[in-house]
Amino acid sequence: MEHIKQISENSILWTSLLAWLIAQALKVLWTVMVHKKLDLRRFVGAGGMPSSHTALVVSLATSVGGEYGFDSPIFAIAIIFALIVMYDAAGVRRAAGKQAAVLNDILERIHSGKDVPHEKLKELIGHTPIEVIAGAILGFIVSKIVL
Repeated sequence: MEHIKQISENSILWTSLLAWLIAQALKVLWTVMVHKKLDLRRFVGAGGMPSSHTALVVSLATSVGGEYGFDSPIFAIAIIFALIVMYDAAGVRRAAGKQAAVLNDILERIHSGKDVPHEKLKELIGHTPIEVIAGAILGFIVSKIVL
């Protein structure tokens, strides 16, 4: 039971999760504003504006730095972790999304005019650099407001 109490009182954990939750909610609002449609799947989906992965890890690093010092070893771990996640979001996952777009285009060309069912690959799995930056700013702001 003590573990549950400790988790429930971990302000760094809850602040980071709050940044993620706000980013996911903003994705839904962004989709409404840009695409003029309500798509609640954006609340749990990967990719899109802002990067919730980035908001989460930047909030974590900012919170850890604020709590333990920006010169502490635990902050160094948190910021390196954040940089790896942001690189993955903007680099590797974005490239995979572009590949999915190309494969979907190839499938459409192959199957044009034919009644052949095919499943499209998920294209929105990575982030543009601006989406990663927006997630980083959001994570920093949430951490500074809450802690």
